[in-house]
Amino acid sequence: MAAQQMDSVIELAQDLIRHPSRGGIDAYGPVLGVLERWLTARSVPNRRLTDEGGQLVGLLIEIPGGEPGPWWTLDACLDTAAHGNEASWSFSPTAGDVEDGWLRGRGAADSKLAAAAYCHIAAELHERADAFAGGLAVLLDVDEHTGGFGGARAYLADPDAVRPAGVMIGYPGMDEVVVGGRGLWRAAISVHAPSGHSGSSRTQVSAITRATRLVQLLENGGLPTEAEGGFPLPPKLTVTSIHAGEGFSTVPDVCKLNVDVRTVPSFGGEAAEALVRKAAAELDADLPGPKPTTITEVACWPPFQLQPHEEPAASLLASARAHGVEVRSKVAGPSNIGNLLAGYGIPATAGFGVPYEGLHGINERAHLAELSTVYAVYRQAVLDLLHAH
Repeated sequence: MAAQQMDSVIELAQDLIRHPSRGGIDAYGPVLGVLERWLTARSVPNRRLTDEGGQLVGLLIEIPGGEPGPWWTLDACLDTAAHGNEASWSFSPTAGDVEDGWLRGRGAADSKLAAAAYCHIAAELHERADAFAGGLAVLLDVDEHTGGFGGARAYLADPDAVRPAGVMIGYPGMDEVVVGGRGLWRAAISVHAPSGHSGSSRTQVSAITRATRLVQLLENGGLPTEAEGGFPLPPKLTVTSIHAGEGFSTVPDVCKLNVDVRTVPSFGGEAAEALVRKAAAELDADLPGPKPTTITEVACWPPFQLQPHEEPAASLLASARAHGVEVRSKVAGPSNIGNLLAGYGIPATAGFGVPYEGLHGINERAHLAELSTVYAVYRQAVLDLLHAH
């Protein structure tokens, strides 16, 4: 890619970094306004996305081609992780400067540089839309780091948006492309017991004791420990939160737990729920309380895994090879927005971008020497998917 083009991508990313957009903390209008002005100046069609409550959750670019065909989506988040202890940074989290070949500041890696690059690809294709089939959408999400994925949800729920045949998510890192991930099943659990006073002469089983027993039952509940069925990872169960009581003298009548189960094709959400409910039933039978343990499902996302020949993974990996980049395909342990998309039957890739440091930590920065290659890989992958001529 021409140096002038890359300079333009970097300048736009710098402007985005200088507009803080921490998930759940900052207003998103200013950072989206940067892109709206840039896109509008180039006549690239874009519109804001809002959730059911009218909250701003993203920006959507839509470019229809001159011939019928499937639509493909590039996705990058514009909201970021929090800054953390800013005194620990050696530069401002909103610096947006370049030093020794690194773009510095919160969002440089995740994922304002990718957003800037995707907008440039969209602007180029808008000028030659008649030459491709189907359409290109660029989703710029500002509700990703909250875990709400409001931009993606609003996009998929929008009756005016064309459902994409596949999505490429612009997370950083040049060594691998994520083509799958474990799903998740999450639940909030309430374990009950009679309340009381710690100094009482009457001995009773507390909610904390019962909850501790439940944790043991969950951890010994027979969860498969080996990968099977062609999926490279086994399922995993973790108790991620436990809370009860306050002070010293009051025995609490309820203890609340959060349970996170990472699922795989051979052990999905239904199996995870069955395992947790079985453990709760054993607890209530062996160590009865005043009322049954309650389990409330919080989230359920399916696992997913693209095969090498499936799009958009095939085009992205082929484009990387054509540009001299050897990229591993990987099925990830942590879940990502690809799992949300899988629930809608939409295949997705994630995780091909420039090298980085400090992701979600201090001194976040992105290495720019590889930007032209990353840009070229995505550009060619999109052109191939759209059968551009």
